[in-house]
Amino acid sequence: MATQMSVAVLPFLGEEVAATYDSARCVILPIPFEATTTYRRGCENGPAAVLDASQQVEYYDEELDRELWEVGIYTHAAIADTRAGSVSSEKMLRETQETVYRLVSDGKFVISLGGEHSITTGIVEAYRQFYPGEAFTVVQIDAHGDLRHEYEGSIHNHACVMRRIVDMGLPTVQVGIRSICREEADLIREKELAVFRAREIATQSDWMERAWSAIQTEKVFITVDLDGIDPTLIPGVGTPEPGGLNWYTLLQFLQGIFATHDVIGCDVMELAPIVDSVVSEFTAAKLVYKLIGYQAIAKGW
Repeated sequence: MATQMSVAVLPFLGEEVAATYDSARCVILPIPFEATTTYRRGCENGPAAVLDASQQVEYYDEELDRELWEVGIYTHAAIADTRAGSVSSEKMLRETQETVYRLVSDGKFVISLGGEHSITTGIVEAYRQFYPGEAFTVVQIDAHGDLRHEYEGSIHNHACVMRRIVDMGLPTVQVGIRSICREEADLIREKELAVFRAREIATQSDWMERAWSAIQTEKVFITVDLDGIDPTLIPGVGTPEPGGLNWYTLLQFLQGIFATHDVIGCDVMELAPIVDSVVSEFTAAKLVYKLIGYQAIAKGW
């Protein structure tokens, strides 16, 4: 059996502002795993591209009027790295769950970088383990429902991640959805899932307030599949769909969640870099910095 080799990662924002693990409030966790891609491949290169692009992000956030690196940001070594060798979905989920649980147990706010969206199952399972018996809502930004029971022979396909979370019994709120199959449409009706479709976002001015109101738990986990954002802003994704959230609408929605709920963690998934373009990875890196900023404001860091 081949031994998986580790691949060095750049620290988020750069060496000059990187915190030590002990001093960091926030940990960036790269998970460059790709096994079930169904259209355009390359998301295993997403975390490294985000970290590389983050070197160009301005430290000062003009919206929040502060340099957010001061909260302490530590970049973890990559886990479940399919660039370095084959990794099964089962091994990825186990390693992801164990790593996220350890980080959260150390009091860290974890932002995971994918990699394909199936990774989120392991992340959410870690929070279920950390908060036994306590419900939290998974808020999903995505173009796709990801509610299939299985796809292409696997229940751990990236098209099934939210079905696995629904099966855990956790409440969900889905935002930006604009592509589902019949099975998913039937499940949404049967379980009365909270889904805010892209076409409704484009035409209904009160959608954001209704989406915030649909979050019925204090604690929230946010998962962002970058194809939930309009592909004119982030074309570098594996399964692009026309339409989606624009930048300021996305930020307003996310900031509202941080301001009114206890965000326990986040992930940013499915970046598949495009050759000779950096707009997707830079936008993703800026989004990660915004997530850190909104948590810093909410927690008084």
